[in-house]
Amino acid sequence: QVQLVESGGGLVQAGDSLRLSCALSGRGFGRNAVGWFRQAPGKDRAFVSGISWSGSTPYYTDSVKGRFTISRDNAKNTVFLQMDSLEPEDTAVYYCALHRETYSSRGIDRESAYLYWGQGTQVTVSS
Repeated sequence: QVQLVESGGGLVQAGDSLRLSCALSGRGFGRNAVGWFRQAPGKDRAFVSGISWSGSTPYYTDSVKGRFTISRDNAKNTVFLQMDSLEPEDTAVYYCALHRETYSSRGIDRESAYLYWGQGTQVTVSS
């Protein structure tokens, strides 16, 4: 059974940093892109960042460019999201997800591109 487990969320102040982790179990994921999405209260879930299967190509939504960095360690089946200069607007539940296709980043910013999802981790940024 494939499972994605996020960790690293918490309550921080504006300007602080957090590092989220997404650990996959049940299969290897070295051939699949991985994405991070977030859902703020009262809003739809939205794309934050993604990384190609090889780790060579990162993707970011405009609002986090220059502040967030995505990376992956395929040997450890883990993807990381380093979040710096956090803002209150970053407050949300953060989800990681595994792309449904191997060797593809097609539609990496769309929920429909993903087959497996984690349960989410809460990030709260106070002003």
